[in-house]
Amino acid sequence: MTRNSIDLDADIVELTPFVPETETVPTAPLAELAFRADAWLPDETNRLRAAFAEDRTIDEIAAMLGRPRAGVATRIHDLGLRRNSRRSWSDWDDEEMACCYAHVPTATLAARLGRGVSALYARARLLGLSEPGSPPYSGWEDAQLRVGYEQGVPVAQISSLIGRPLSGVIARASVLGLRHACQPDDWSDAEMTRALNLAATGARYMAIARMLAHEGFPERNSRSLGQRLRMLGYGRGWGRAWIAEEDDLLRHAYATGASLTPLRERLGRSSHSIRWRAEALKLRGTHVRRDGFRQGSVWTAEDEARLRADYGKIPTRQIAKALGRGLRAVLYRANHLGLVHGFMRPFSSDEDGAIRSAWTHGVSMVDVAQALGRDPAVIGKHAARIGYRFNDPARPSRGPRTRRASRAPVTLESLLALDPPDLPIAA
Repeated sequence: MTRNSIDLDADIVELTPFVPETETVPTAPLAELAFRADAWLPDETNRLRAAFAEDRTIDEIAAMLGRPRAGVATRIHDLGLRRNSRRSWSDWDDEEMACCYAHVPTATLAARLGRGVSALYARARLLGLSEPGSPPYSGWEDAQLRVGYEQGVPVAQISSLIGRPLSGVIARASVLGLRHACQPDDWSDAEMTRALNLAATGARYMAIARMLAHEGFPERNSRSLGQRLRMLGYGRGWGRAWIAEEDDLLRHAYATGASLTPLRERLGRSSHSIRWRAEALKLRGTHVRRDGFRQGSVWTAEDEARLRADYGKIPTRQIAKALGRGLRAVLYRANHLGLVHGFMRPFSSDEDGAIRSAWTHGVSMVDVAQALGRDPAVIGKHAARIGYRFNDPARPSRGPRTRRASRAPVTLESLLALDPPDLPIAA
């Protein structure tokens, strides 16, 4: 019996509060302490909680309470208050990030600044801070992991919540002996862990099923595997709202010409989501590189001139081979330049007259195609459409049987100069 997984709202940044064991109420009587002038009184703490719940900034709270900003931020951290903030970053926040990002766990630093873990990762990338080593899991992270697995929250959402990679969350859950609430009964823990790890690499379900079967697990089809992975809570963050920090990171990538692949992996977004957001922010065409993120060599003026001269006159595959590029790269570039394929352009009146002259004087369809720069099949279809079938037995004469190389080249002008009879072109 399995349960359906639940999706978290965008504003949820904590599944359950965590109280370390060291903060339990002591059983021994409390000793008397000398009163401190800067001690936090219960009334001040209540006012702090109320202002924090109203989403006021730390500067506003500090001004309201008449306390230093650093003291208010420390008190917020000690009280364990967290929220998904969309506030702009101040100089103090950036200085705190520069001093503590490489030494303090990201979850702890996020609680201290009153921001989400993903916001810290995005800001650290913008500030060019070095990526710290993977710190040990804190008690708060383990608590979120336990409750998330118990409630059936998608594993990808748990990893985004606590700021850990998907594979790390799966490995930590295995160490803690956790079993996801949506795990099917006929799946072993080893098979679940392996399937989720392979899914995190972006492999297709069919390939994952083959790899699992090759490793000795039961054979499963791709559709069943996909359903089971979703029941296990696997998700890729589709539908999550974009926050301001992610938008800033995307703008920074376009402004600096950085690759979008690391950004996609860091944010847990698909390439389609990245492109959609870039278009929503009107970032298309603003990339400092001429060809954007497209792989391959840059198109030079000579390459574009050759493409303009040959496109639609010779097969596109030959153009791609001559330029040393892929077929799709040539098609995309031609579309970007606004080129129309020669096989698709409408026939002019001169071309119709040349086809009529060729049909009347026995010129072959291949010679007509070379003269007009079109495909022979296109010439044959259009000639039949206007009433001149080159394969019609009633055709007045046939083309010469000598080798084409020994004949004079056929051009549009030479076909029009054949002085065809005054025959109307059929509709």
